[in-house]
Amino acid sequence: MSRRIVICGAGFLGSNIARTLARTDGGMNHLPTRIQISSRNPEKLHSSLKATIPSSILLPPVSLDITRSDTLKKAFKDADVIVSLVGIMHGSPEDFERIQWKGAENVARAAKEVGAKLIHVSAIGANDSSHIAYVRTKGLAEKAVFELCPKATVIRPSLVFGPEDDFFNRFSTLSKYLPFLPVFGGGTAKYQPVYVGDIARLVEIISRNDQEVNDAVAGKIIEAGGPEVFTYREVMELVLKYNHRRRPIVSLPFAVGMLQGAVMQRLPLNLFTVTQDQVEQLKEDSIVNPLPPASENHASFREIVEKHSGPLSSVHDVLPTYLK
Repeated sequence: MSRRIVICGAGFLGSNIARTLARTDGGMNHLPTRIQISSRNPEKLHSSLKATIPSSILLPPVSLDITRSDTLKKAFKDADVIVSLVGIMHGSPEDFERIQWKGAENVARAAKEVGAKLIHVSAIGANDSSHIAYVRTKGLAEKAVFELCPKATVIRPSLVFGPEDDFFNRFSTLSKYLPFLPVFGGGTAKYQPVYVGDIARLVEIISRNDQEVNDAVAGKIIEAGGPEVFTYREVMELVLKYNHRRRPIVSLPFAVGMLQGAVMQRLPLNLFTVTQDQVEQLKEDSIVNPLPPASENHASFREIVEKHSGPLSSVHDVLPTYLK
């Protein structure tokens, strides 16, 4: 027997989850793992993983389109675990609804049909009544996931960092070209950066054929943050500290950010792209809630990872290894 784990989604998080699953092949109960990468265009990621994951573990990639339910049945055939990384960062309100909400709902429905355990990755702050399309559709997706798969596990990360991330690397690159690093509204919003490898370890733990773990995470929301909390301004200070550059950090009014977003969100994606919704999100904290609402069933990220896999990683240990 073996576990067939389908990673539905590609990129930064998907590649790290795949490598972690391969390194810990079998988990505590030693069922061999087979990993399948599935997305609209999975070949590039699959090709990059072939160098580090044996062919006995990495299955051939299977293309799918989460907006078309008929493509999911083939991709999810015989799956024991489905890791749903459905999400986008840019797009129209219709794009967010079609992909981030309805696409996630399609994945959950297909997971239910094949009888697979579902791990759905969302985001801290997900709220189905928010006026921000990204936040609202994250919340609507969670609601759909639990309605279809009541025993699913939803992971809500804060700011995810690690080699190849699109946040710390982006601002480090910007510091090469800009005379200062900007923050909006004083940069007072709080973040709890979480190492991508720690998110991958959590997914590996949940994927195990382990009844104790199943009991702890089934039907639960897990807000995932690292061991430290920083303001947005302090995050920019971290960038400059570990890439060894000196730049002033300048606070700009939110109105300036909204004006920039109104222009940049209409242009092709580039290093300077920011949307109005992203500026709005900078007004809110992205940290683990120590007192989650009684209506939500939460489990502790830190307790689960440290009990089954070891301590969480600090930004102070990881950022110096890749920022430049």
